[in-house]
Amino acid sequence: ARTFDERATPMTSTSPGLTVVADAGPDRPWLTLVHGLSQHAGVFSAQLPALRSHYRLLLIDLPGHGGATDHPGPYGPGDYADHVARGLDRAGVGTTHFWGTHTGAGAGLLLASRHPERFRSLILEGAVILGRPPESVQGTLTRVRAVAASEGMAAALRLWLDEAEWFEVMRRAPDACRWDAHQAIVQTFPGGPWLDPRPGRAVEDVVARLGAVSAPVLLVNGERDLPDFLSTAELLHARLPGSRRILIPEAGGFPGWEFPARVNDVATAFLAEVEVSPGAAR
Repeated sequence: ARTFDERATPMTSTSPGLTVVADAGPDRPWLTLVHGLSQHAGVFSAQLPALRSHYRLLLIDLPGHGGATDHPGPYGPGDYADHVARGLDRAGVGTTHFWGTHTGAGAGLLLASRHPERFRSLILEGAVILGRPPESVQGTLTRVRAVAASEGMAAALRLWLDEAEWFEVMRRAPDACRWDAHQAIVQTFPGGPWLDPRPGRAVEDVVARLGAVSAPVLLVNGERDLPDFLSTAELLHARLPGSRRILIPEAGGFPGWEFPARVNDVATAFLAEVEVSPGAAR
């Protein structure tokens, strides 16, 4: 089950995997939030109290995750991006701020290069570039997929949680970084994207399209993030003129989950700047 802030009263749309929190009212801008691989939209539970009074929130579960577990696949990078685009359309979202983590960040970046007019700003947390999986991620994914196929999802999830390097900060500081709650989210992942052998839809070269991204961009990483993710952020920072990059002290692969107050302060200040003047945060 998802773990949203208990004070939230989300209205779930008729489309599976879409949740709207509309406390802020119809005149407020949209902010879309998309999680990473093996998670679901509950990973943003600590962001809701900081955001719900100022933005209409759309939380999208990726195919094979959360409320979209019945998605038939395949689960390629193009399928993830197209799913997010359809979610925006089904929720009636015209233009939106966007906050994505890992795969969710990659989907938002790709869509902003295709449809720049729909994005008011981008917060990319631990960003990946769809179609260019980091070597560290690809190696671990190959192992867990093999285990899922031969030993089942329980064994694959245990390997994922026990050995994936991007969880290291949570494992070392389980109380401060809410490790038990994060594991509970991951344990709901049924594994369709790991078990489906089909490659899914490929995507165009996102890096070649970065010049089309016109929205202000905030790149967020933990200072203890993996080198693959830090180098991706460096690449994006160099190719997205005026983008802002920040490292969260002590954080690792998921700073928004590990140290939400620190990330929320940075993110809300960035969003407020964009609302005052769209070019000010660049």
